[in-house]
Amino acid sequence: MATQRVLDFLATRRPDGPCLVVDLDVVRDNYRAFEKALPDSRIFYAVKANPAPEILRLLASLGSNFDTASVAEIEMALDAGATPDRISFGNTIKKERDIARAYEHGIRLFAVDCEAEVEKVARVAPGSRVFCRVLTDGEGAEWPLSRKFGCAPSMAVDVLRRAHALGLDAYGVSFHVGSQQTDLTAWDRALGDAKRVFAMLAEEGIVLKMVNMGGGFPTRYLRDVPAAQAYGQAIFSALRAHFGNQLPETIIEPGRGMVGNAGTIRSEVVLISKKADNDNVRWVYLDIGKFGGLAETMDEAIRYPISTTHDGGETGECVLAGPTCDSADVMYEKTPYPLPLSLTIGDEVLIEGTGAYTTTYASVAFNGFEPLRSYVI
Repeated sequence: MATQRVLDFLATRRPDGPCLVVDLDVVRDNYRAFEKALPDSRIFYAVKANPAPEILRLLASLGSNFDTASVAEIEMALDAGATPDRISFGNTIKKERDIARAYEHGIRLFAVDCEAEVEKVARVAPGSRVFCRVLTDGEGAEWPLSRKFGCAPSMAVDVLRRAHALGLDAYGVSFHVGSQQTDLTAWDRALGDAKRVFAMLAEEGIVLKMVNMGGGFPTRYLRDVPAAQAYGQAIFSALRAHFGNQLPETIIEPGRGMVGNAGTIRSEVVLISKKADNDNVRWVYLDIGKFGGLAETMDEAIRYPISTTHDGGETGECVLAGPTCDSADVMYEKTPYPLPLSLTIGDEVLIEGTGAYTTTYASVAFNGFEPLRSYVI
């Protein structure tokens, strides 16, 4: 639910049009919860989740590191006060000139998942640390990650062997168990793969040092999710099971789990209609949709909690759609959303848990609508 600070801001500012409001106090609490849950792991905030300067400055002041996907994100983290040793270039798909630019900025930690990427890093970022991303099945994640990133564990051995041969520091392996991961055992399976890569390379005298355990830590939407402490206990148990007393350095990359529950989108009902006289399902059109920042409603993967001023009364099923002239701009239709029967045109609607993966998903000006405005308080 929106914090009182967010509600007070909306009541006093009355912004026109849809907007996201992020409460920094919640971000601070989330960071401290991750610190407590996994005290021996370095936290690398996934900048792509929400790169608002205020969020980056807060996290930099708290001691966070940053996982970046581009030179622009690297420069955002540097501007926020992070030093280059606290930044990783975590995208496995990088232009060689962008690797060179990152190296000029002082970045020395790069993700790879194939030999061609290793060769790019070796050419323009000599001596850097590289970690190889290993494929995971993503089972249990509400927003699974595809085979676009990572390679099979056996190939990871070849990739890191090549890195070592080219004079790079074969630093470790990474994986991502899928975004909004609710299965606490997902990390156990991935850590088993990581250990096998460590063991195979150790036989050749190549000693890996680090496991990047990625993100996947969830935000509470409509269903309860385990607390950070539960994830910490499960992950530490898995580390012990696979690595024994020889625990590697570890990194986690929370994005959604760091900022998701800190944000609330204020929206407005533009239209309520039916498609036939005998249709029991209303169509509710908001002034925000898939192209305005709610891209993660694709395939109805993420179901955001929605609150209205009419909550508590009788509800009826609705198809929830956005305002644009595109038939794909429908958020929830396969599984209609229950909303109050008294809901009417012009009513305010709050879409909760929207602090992550919303502002940067918004189109620049599709249908002439401005990008989603953001306020950080």
